[in-house]
Amino acid sequence: MAIVSTIKKNHYQDSMKLMQISQKLSALEGVRQASAIMATEANLLMLKEAGLIENMPESAGANDLIVAIEAKSEEIGNEAILNLDSLLISSDIGITSSVKYKSLEGALSALPGANVAVVSVPGEYAKIEVAKAIEKGLHTFLFSDNLSIEEEVELKGRAREKGLLVMGPGCGTAIINGIGLGFSNIINRGPIGVIAAAGTGLQEVTSLINNLESGITHGIGVGGRDLSEEVGGITTLEAINMLSSDRHTKVLLLVSKPPSKTVAEKILTSVRETGKPAVICFLGSDLKSEDSDIYFASTLDDASICAVQLAEENNKKPKINSGKNWKKLAQKSVKSLDSKQRYLRGLYSGGTLCYEAQQVLQPILGNVYSNAPLNKEFKLKDSNRSERNSLIDLGEEEFTVGRPHPMIDANLRSERIISEAAKANVAVILFDVVLGYVASPDPAGDLLPAIKEAKGSAKKKGRNLVFVSHVCGTDNDPQGLIEQEEKLREEGVFVFPTNAIASRVAGMITARGDI
Repeated sequence: MAIVSTIKKNHYQDSMKLMQISQKLSALEGVRQASAIMATEANLLMLKEAGLIENMPESAGANDLIVAIEAKSEEIGNEAILNLDSLLISSDIGITSSVKYKSLEGALSALPGANVAVVSVPGEYAKIEVAKAIEKGLHTFLFSDNLSIEEEVELKGRAREKGLLVMGPGCGTAIINGIGLGFSNIINRGPIGVIAAAGTGLQEVTSLINNLESGITHGIGVGGRDLSEEVGGITTLEAINMLSSDRHTKVLLLVSKPPSKTVAEKILTSVRETGKPAVICFLGSDLKSEDSDIYFASTLDDASICAVQLAEENNKKPKINSGKNWKKLAQKSVKSLDSKQRYLRGLYSGGTLCYEAQQVLQPILGNVYSNAPLNKEFKLKDSNRSERNSLIDLGEEEFTVGRPHPMIDANLRSERIISEAAKANVAVILFDVVLGYVASPDPAGDLLPAIKEAKGSAKKKGRNLVFVSHVCGTDNDPQGLIEQEEKLREEGVFVFPTNAIASRVAGMITARGDI
């Protein structure tokens, strides 16, 4: 393999666009992987550690764009580089306006009625831009990460004083007044206000609410650390306060991994004071409340169902349809497995979905190993080497260094599907497919070649291999939920309407349990 790179001086691009450019270049024939990022010192070091550049360029700066490509030959790599200019101006990778502004002030002068700023810049500059936005009276969607806890607390505290939200850092998803920010789906408007500390957690519950024929007022992302002891739930509490005074929001839905006990108590008090019914899904938490208007759910689908039921103000519980004949087919698959096939491997692009799957699988399969485990005792020693039953979050930073997120680029997951399927002790491969803005135009289709190869390889060795999946999205999404599900089913994949159901069925097949 050959490594080819180029630097474009003073050519800043936001990180979402860079991820899409990386995906386009990675998809070219003969290209193993490609990374388009800004040439900050930290990013250059990541590229060097990933083997995508040999030496640190001396003249590169944070406003310079660097593209590094690993290809079958130097000639192929150079040909791929030639595509860069056309990708930078192509309308299909996110540019919706020909007008560009070099500062927040310039953009705000052109749109003085705006009240939300999207900040997606290298981490060391993010604090400055968020501070500017707060000073201008803007809520901030902070896609950038790499802010310290102290910086996060400082910015969120400053925003709170002005009645503003700082969504982030590392906020992947939000839906404000029907407009999606980051990795988001196209969701119907409705009476449920969602607050989530996790991007795919917000995507899952809002998509399920939509698919249950209800809708949301807002979906507010708060960032993965907001409910930590150190941050204290600053943005979550401010979001609860805002939704409390929003007359269109009839029901609150909160989604997060377990918060600290102190923060959880603050959240419960704040929710209680709104006087509105609320559903709380703190995944893996045993938190309880005596309040008749506060309901706790252990999974994202249960939380969505409960929120819709409360919003409809009737006793009829909405049902999620898992389809026909799947039980009979699943039982047939169980019988097709040989005695050596004992383990499940989960390959996830969504971190919250991976976390929820572990929670669902643990009672069925026992302890589950992961690079992002429920229990640190079961953290994989090497994320590239699965142990027993393992679930891998391929969206973790260790896998995205120097390459696009797996929601955009399927190459890494495809390689992992093939390698896991080749192991004689693997019975089931569980995976998610996430639709919506920014995600791949055909995420299910991107995985089909690897699934076909894996099944064919196993068959030649006299083994059957079971694939189970959940597609997170809606029919309104650009990719189309029904179309994406059908592509997987045609290849023999069991497809379920929620991540929790998919995880449960995958576990029962692996354990040879009653289905």
